[in-house]
Amino acid sequence: MKRKLLISFGVVASLMAITALALPTILHTAGLHPEFQGEIAGPLPGRRALIITTSHDVLSAPGETTGDETGVMASELTHPYYSFLQSGLEIDVASIKGGQVPVDPQTLNFVVRTPEDERYMDDAVLQAKVTNSIAVEDVDFTVYDIVFLSGGWGAAYDLGQSPVLGKKISEAYYSEKKPLIGGVCHGVLGLIKALDSEGNLLIAGRKMTGVTDKQIKELGIEVTPLHPETELRKAGARFEANSAFRDVLATHTVVDEEKRFVTGQNQNSGRETAQAMLALLSER
Repeated sequence: MKRKLLISFGVVASLMAITALALPTILHTAGLHPEFQGEIAGPLPGRRALIITTSHDVLSAPGETTGDETGVMASELTHPYYSFLQSGLEIDVASIKGGQVPVDPQTLNFVVRTPEDERYMDDAVLQAKVTNSIAVEDVDFTVYDIVFLSGGWGAAYDLGQSPVLGKKISEAYYSEKKPLIGGVCHGVLGLIKALDSEGNLLIAGRKMTGVTDKQIKELGIEVTPLHPETELRKAGARFEANSAFRDVLATHTVVDEEKRFVTGQNQNSGRETAQAMLALLSER
């Protein structure tokens, strides 16, 4: 009897181990971090991209200062970065405060880690850019061809609250270079303070997407101060998104009618959003 119990426990433990090892493949097949199936844009030598991230590293309720570690979601930095790099762009990394960019440690867990994330973990060049990011206030947005706003939970605490970022987005929009402006997930919160030449919200009336309120509720992380779907709608954007059994497995990328703003729904949209921006840039 004792031997049979040990065998049974051994079988259960083995099945659990096999399931754990297979979980990344299962999630990927279900829709997490889909591969980009379209045509790769480029090469685009001489073009420049700016990737902007959060500087906030604590997942806490408003008024509190302690909580789980957070920051930028790894794939929402690495997917656009390596997409732009593949097309020959020169890339700078900036953050709200500058210096060390907090990368959410949970997003480098083997269950959700992507090939681009693994490449970053061995990439001394990108790691140096993440360690020594440029402060947003010290960057001239008008010299770039692409301005990309990465998401992650940390972005809910500082991208949408930064008047400097809003002003820089506005300056970039009206600049002679007319850069493409975009982002994914919580990164799109960096657009909500940008104003047009008449002092109105720049994104009002434009088609846009970002992480849905449904996904936030499903993940049980509603303590963050700003939610992209809610804030984009408040700003007058024409919000659209796809849904799934769980929105964490959905994805959607939107180009506005003017072809100046390209936004992605969530962590699954980084590759497609970056490639959509590169395709538009190659048409210029």
